[in-house]
Amino acid sequence: MAMFSRLEPPAKPLQFTFDRQLITATEGDTVAAALLAQGVAFFRTTPVTGSPRQPHCMIGNCFDCLVEIDGVPNCQACLVIAKPGMSVTHQDGPGELESL
Repeated sequence: MAMFSRLEPPAKPLQFTFDRQLITATEGDTVAAALLAQGVAFFRTTPVTGSPRQPHCMIGNCFDCLVEIDGVPNCQACLVIAKPGMSVTHQDGPGELESL
């Protein structure tokens, strides 16, 4: 059973993937809220120790929810509204952009 669960069924469901797993969200959900509701265990690992992390503050202050969205690293899942078909993956370490 997930630690976080919805009080009501999704009104307008949409789907995206997280690490190639189909995730069902509700229109207006942030990526972090949708992942937590689906019981995702961790969103990223820390650069120094590799420790798994989940969102902490859910308001964009802590950066524990960093993920890669549609190929763009360092996205704060708690601030990004879920969109149908987006591809989200967990982020290992710093998630640096490739140099041009």
